[in-house]
Amino acid sequence: MDKPQDQKPFFDKITQFLLPILTITGFLLISLKKPELGLIATLVAQVFWLYSGWQAWKKAGQIGIFITGVIITFIVTYGVINYWFI
Repeated sequence: MDKPQDQKPFFDKITQFLLPILTITGFLLISLKKPELGLIATLVAQVFWLYSGWQAWKKAGQIGIFITGVIITFIVTYGVINYWFI
């Protein structure tokens, strides 16, 4: 049975705010020629994308969102390694 809207877990509520804020910040930083910082913000946002994708898969069978999130996480992780460590 689904929980009422006001009884959703705390992480669900935080995700609704941080997912768009971090993602938009990441893209903004990349477009402002700060890709190393944009990739960090985007990588942090991926935590929330993966969680949302997992929930979408489990609750609505939307596995494509989760698979896309996993692939983008690998791509962004490579970008972080490329800018910060190589």
